[in-house]
Amino acid sequence: MDTLYPDTIADRDGMSAASIAGRELAIVVPTLNERANVPVLVARLHTVLAGVAWEIVFVDDDSRDGTADEVRAIAQRDPQVRVLQRIGRRGLSSACIEGILATSAPIVAVMDADLQHDETLLPRMLAALRGGEIDVAIASRYVAGGGIGQWDGRRARISDFATRLSRLVVKAEIADPMSGFFMLRRPAFNEAVRDLSAQGFKILLDLFASAPRPLRFQEFAYEFRARQFGESKLDAMAVWEYLMLIADKLIGRVVPVRFVLFALIGAFGVLANLIVLRLALGAGAAFSIAETGATIAAMVFNFLLNNQLTYRDRRLRGWRMLRGMAIFCLGCGVGAVANVGVAAEAFGRGSSWWLAGLAGALIGGVWNYAIASTYTWGARRRAA
Repeated sequence: MDTLYPDTIADRDGMSAASIAGRELAIVVPTLNERANVPVLVARLHTVLAGVAWEIVFVDDDSRDGTADEVRAIAQRDPQVRVLQRIGRRGLSSACIEGILATSAPIVAVMDADLQHDETLLPRMLAALRGGEIDVAIASRYVAGGGIGQWDGRRARISDFATRLSRLVVKAEIADPMSGFFMLRRPAFNEAVRDLSAQGFKILLDLFASAPRPLRFQEFAYEFRARQFGESKLDAMAVWEYLMLIADKLIGRVVPVRFVLFALIGAFGVLANLIVLRLALGAGAAFSIAETGATIAAMVFNFLLNNQLTYRDRRLRGWRMLRGMAIFCLGCGVGAVANVGVAAEAFGRGSSWWLAGLAGALIGGVWNYAIASTYTWGARRRAA
């Protein structure tokens, strides 16, 4: 294992405390349960970035393995190490954004904590950006000399499909738009930051799709390494988050993707309501009781699905989930009253039954979405 932490900065890389006051480079590393990898990564960066004024900002999504505490322990003896611990929200892209905003360095790199990215590329990428000819330096698995390492056929096919899908929103001829390892100049980030979706885990794709001008870039070949410690975070929900990002870049300027998904889940909730109502009536329940039960079931169904999909980055757990469910159901109850009231008023003014019903459903849906975003899932985010 790498040798860790001599007693002083000068011992490590010949730099004085004064020389790192104005850091040229920041490396932003999002983490979730990566405690074992943290000291190894820091030690490797000290080796490859000797003579560079740099810092590393770990953005930890409240890891249960003590990742943030490990970073703090290292930071006590290494002023080039910092941690930003987020409570109550998750997401690789949003973590990268917050990490970049938390540093004053004019050049920022983003890389994973799992040691699968080749840190020896960093000096070459930095040199290319210093020249001022490019905005972004991208570590690529898909240019000559690069590779995907020990990936199995299934993961390779998923990556290939995701890369092809990215062409819908990124027109630049990037061989590896899905790369999670890149370096950029701060002006390029500042120009795009307010239009970033912060969805999913592909911040580079988001950056190129959101930039107001074509970004100048250069790709650097590297071989993707095998993970040494911890477990991969790539799962079916990561794929879902990627699809959400693509959808947001395609239609987000017209209507929020969260609202579209919220409305679709609401439609499934109507179906759930009808199924429960039919089952309850078949069991001999009175209609009022059956409809009450079906309505509550539909609300719970909608809440659980929205918690897992629509607001995945703000998922509620434990007692907060129960509290959120109560707020959601209460808000939807008010929304139902608004739905009926608007529909009745429109019908009374001569609108056709279907137009009146549609107006009521629209008002109710918008109300429910506003309550959900502001109170059910939004309150916890503010508290964090």
